[in-house]
Amino acid sequence: MHIRLVATTAAVAGALIALTAVPAQAAEYSSALKIRGIQYDAPGRDSNRCSTGNTDEEYLTIENYSRSTTVNLKGYVVKDAAGNKFTFTASHALQPGDYVKLRGGNGSDSDTKNVVYRDNCNFMWNNDKDTIYVYKPSGSRADVHSYTKSGSDKDGNGYITYHG
Repeated sequence: MHIRLVATTAAVAGALIALTAVPAQAAEYSSALKIRGIQYDAPGRDSNRCSTGNTDEEYLTIENYSRSTTVNLKGYVVKDAAGNKFTFTASHALQPGDYVKLRGGNGSDSDTKNVVYRDNCNFMWNNDKDTIYVYKPSGSRADVHSYTKSGSDKDGNGYITYHG
């Protein structure tokens, strides 16, 4: 009986060592569309006043990492951890390697300037920590990233790069 207990204990300890030796990795989704980076903290003092605020300085950059496929953003959804969301309701074709900046505030969407406005003067991303979700029109997840100001933003400039 003592021999079985020792063998079982050794096997369990070996399994625990094997589990802790493998580094944790973020889930990688099979999607051409991914989060390139986020300006989660707009420069200056936060003001969500539509006329004089700086919500347009807060943005999420989404890129088409495909080498050959054009992606239409229509129907894609961007959410945060609290459930705030933005749905791309218009067609915006991203060629391979192309990107779009999803900005807060109001403005004119422009494919040539690579910008889409949320038409909402409230900040979407938290300045201390948040999670960014991007969903395909089918509802499946395209990409997700979490950040903390202290752990993810080493230079403290309010911008984090994910897929460079």
